[in-house]
Order: sequence, then structure tokens, then C-alpha cells
Amino acid sequence: MNAKPEDTTPPAGPAITQALIQAARRGALGSGRPLIVELEAQSGLAPETFVAELAPLFGYRPLSMRELQELEPLFDRIDYPESLQRNVLAAHDSAGAVRLVLVDPFDGVNEAWALRRVGESAEIFIAHRADLAAYLAQQEERLRAMQDIVGEMGAGASAERVDEISLSRISEDESPIVRLVNSTIYDALKLQASDIHLECDAGTLGIKYRIDGVLAHIGQLSGAEVAEQVISRIKVMAELDIAERRIPQDGRFKVRVGGRDIDFRVSIMPNIFGEDAVLRLLDRRALTEEAQSLRLDSLGLDAHTMGAIRGLAAKPHGMLLVTGPTGSGKTTTLYAAITEIHSGRDKIITIEDPVEYRLPRVLQIPVNEKKGLTFARGLRSILRHDPDKIMVGEIRDDDTAQIAVQAALTGHLVFTTVHANNVFDVVGRFLHMGVDPYSFAAALNGIVAQRLLRLNCPDCAEEVTLPDEELRQAGLLAAEYLGARPRIGRGCGSCRGTGYKGRRAAAEVLLVNDALRELIASRAPVSALKENAATSGLVPLRAQALHWVARGETTLAEVARVLG
Repeated sequence: MNAKPEDTTPPAGPAITQALIQAARRGALGSGRPLIVELEAQSGLAPETFVAELAPLFGYRPLSMRELQELEPLFDRIDYPESLQRNVLAAHDSAGAVRLVLVDPFDGVNEAWALRRVGESAEIFIAHRADLAAYLAQQEERLRAMQDIVGEMGAGASAERVDEISLSRISEDESPIVRLVNSTIYDALKLQASDIHLECDAGTLGIKYRIDGVLAHIGQLSGAEVAEQVISRIKVMAELDIAERRIPQDGRFKVRVGGRDIDFRVSIMPNIFGEDAVLRLLDRRALTEEAQSLRLDSLGLDAHTMGAIRGLAAKPHGMLLVTGPTGSGKTTTLYAAITEIHSGRDKIITIEDPVEYRLPRVLQIPVNEKKGLTFARGLRSILRHDPDKIMVGEIRDDDTAQIAVQAALTGHLVFTTVHANNVFDVVGRFLHMGVDPYSFAAALNGIVAQRLLRLNCPDCAEEVTLPDEELRQAGLLAAEYLGARPRIGRGCGSCRGTGYKGRRAAAEVLLVNDALRELIASRAPVSALKENAATSGLVPLRAQALHWVARGETTLAEVARVLG
């Protein structure tokens, strides 16, 4: 009888090898992504397979989504906010055994912290980050439902008041003023407005929404009494003094729409006809979800600009400044840069007014001037908290500027924003605040000046032929723009008749070299700074915007509106 031929096929080896891990480490350093994310991308494995291959390398057991859902959380050991921030979970199984669920076994510091909280005897499991995020989202709904039950039983009488707004609730409201205010808020959220403006004129109340950075007139109501009642209703919601009409007032309130809590910041300002109100909308859950995947390439920046900002964000110390007017996306750019470089190996602390995005594993501190927590005082305390990277929401005063520069000079990487018209005005702004020019020059790594431009509506934009004089004035007749195809949106239902839909960030980046440092330290004129920047490859904002016009992405009118 013939013997069965022996199978000479070598057994399949592990999909995650030490060589692959080392390659992922190099990739993580280059991309700024966490090692665990880079390793999964390079492995090419499905999430469940990736976890199954990764866990045994550390002597841990993998945990599937089905197995994860069978666990009961122990939020008394690691509470819900900490679980969300650190991507860990303390739980017990049906037998009562304590388990510690991790997402990133490469993060030894986080693991040691979690073991101290749950006990060294806890068995460690590895789950995929998407599975743990989904599990924690389910737990959030459970916690909220329990809070609602407690509130109904009277135990939550002191909790923050949250009004529910829906179409059915609006129709049930007996007061016409309440219906008007609630429907105004509901419509603003539906149109994705960032602000609501209620403007009192002679016997009228104008309603405007800020959409894509531009005010849109929505409607107008007649009657001074109606205007007064609407403003009073806003004051009641924000818990302000309805009898005080002579001085400005600031407040905030929260409403729930479609199961989401929306925060509103309220500013009341007296005028000669009564009072105006501005409501700033802030959907914190949407911003937090956006922050999870926020990266520089999601902002619409061109490749050259993204590369320059990434290079500045990867510096070990120094200062990265972002400048621009209010609402130009400065903070979003800083968040995107921080998200890209955040690997969990560095201590990152932010101080903001207010905290807009919620970043996992980042200590975020809200300014509270009424309690004495200013940017300057908070920044001094942060420096005693052993940070590696610091984000200061805004440089507003001399003290904050001085402390931020000193922090950058003492080995910290400082991200911050300042209000100025362009990258060169920033230098004068800091020197005017009394910062020593030599220290400022030594601390500064680079400056980013940013604007947001509206884009042509893809549904109604049409190619147009612009007059030569108009092209000449804009500078679009140069050889580099040959073949330009300008387009203009005619207005349709999709863009609410504006011709524009969505916005994109344009930014110019000034990289600080040795020659520029010498110019700043010697208080050289702006013309010398501009000459140095031009030879160093600075691409001006206007040049970027004109390229967009040439490609039909935006219009000359929008460039003129934003850049002058």
C-alpha cells in the first residue's frame, strides 16, 4: 500500500509579528497616529481577527462584542467619564469575577492606572476600540434613563433643568411666545445654524440665523410687546433677571432635541428700542463624536498646508500659534492637530473658554472667571501638573502671553490662538503685550493664519465667463490660471437660494527659521518679515483662495467677502 504523501506546506505563522509591530512604530511616529491604530491599519486584519491575534502576544484574552455585552460595568471602580476618557472598562461577569477590559495593551501607563483602581487580581481582556465605544454609548443611555427615573421621583430636583423640544411638544404649547421661541430653536438646529440673532427695532423683532458663517434673515414679527415677551422668555430659560433691561447679561441654558442635549450660550444686549439677544448653539455630543475622528485632512486644507501644520505639531517643544477672526475654525484646527499627535504617551492639558470638543485621555479645564479661574491663573497651575503639551484656548492678556512663552521655553509644546489679521500682525501683538522679543522669537515655531470660505453649491453651480477687468483685478489673468473654469451657484432649494453649501478652511503657515528669529528679536519692520517669508515658501491665503476660484470651488465675491 502506497504511503500517503507528506504535507510539506509550512504552517501559517502569526499575522502580527515583531517586524510588523516595529514597522507600525515607525509609521506611528511619521503619521502621529497611536501605535494600536497604525498597527491595525498595517495588518489589514478585520477588527475581531486583529484583537484575536493581538491579545495572546501580551498574555491576555480577546473579547468579542457579544462577550462584552454580557458584562456588567463597575462604574464605582472606574466611573463612566474615566472609562470613556481612558478607553478602559472595569466589569464583572455572570459569576462575579472582576475583569479589566483594555483597548491598547501598548499603553502600560494606562494599564497600571486601571489595575490600581480595580485590583491587581483582575483578569485582563482586550477588546476592539470600536466595540468598547459602542458598549459605553449603550451604558450612557442606561445611565441617562436612570437619571430621568430619579428625577421623576424627586431626587433630582437640584439637577440642571433641560427642556424637551420636538414638533409635537411645540404644537402642544399653549403660549404663543413659548411656541415661537421653541420653533425658532428647532428650525435653527434643523438648518445647522451656529447662532440665532433676535434683533429689536422700532416696533419689530427680526430673526436671523448664522449659517456657514453668514447671517440669513429668517423672518420678522411686528409689535414691541411681542419683542419684549420673546426676550423675556429667553431670559427665563437662561435664568437671567427679566426686570433688568439697562445692562448686558450673559447666561446659558440646555434643551433636549431628538434625544440630544444642546447647550446654548445667551448674550442679552440693550439698545435704543429694547434688547437684542444672541444664542450660540453647541451640540456637545456631536462635537465629541466629531473629535473622535477629527484630523487635519478632514478640514479641507491643501497638502502643503497640512504637512506644514503636522510638522509644527510634531515638535518636542515651542509654540504653535493659530490666528484669525472669531468663527474661522482656529480651535478646530488645534484640536485636529492634537488628535493626530495624541498617542497616550504624553500628558496633554487644555484650558478653554468654553470646552467645545471632548477629547479622550486629555485633561480639559474650562475657564471660570467668576470663580477666579482665568487663563493666566489656570496656566500657572497647569505647569505644576507636569504636562508635556498644553493648549491655551486664547491669548487675551499680558500675563497669559508671558506665561505661555515661558512654558514654550521650558520644554513644553504650547498650542494657542490669538486674534490678529495675518501671520505678521501676531508678532506685533505679542510685543505690544510686553513679551520680550528675544524670548518670543526663541519660543515660536510657527504661525497659522486661517479663514473659512463658503463653497459653491454642487447642485446649482454653473460655469461662467467673468469680465476680463474683473479677472485682472483679482489676478486671475496670470499664466498660472490659464484654463481657469470659474463657477457660480445660482441658488436652489439645497442651498436655501444662497448658491453656497458648506465651508472649507484656507490657511497660510509661517515657519520660523533662524533668519526670521533674528528679525523678530531685533524688532525688524513688517516689510522685512514679509520678504523673509516670501523667500521661505509662504503661500498667501489669497493665492490659495484664487486657486479655488479657478477650479470652480468658490467665487470671487466670497474671496472678497472673507479676505477683502
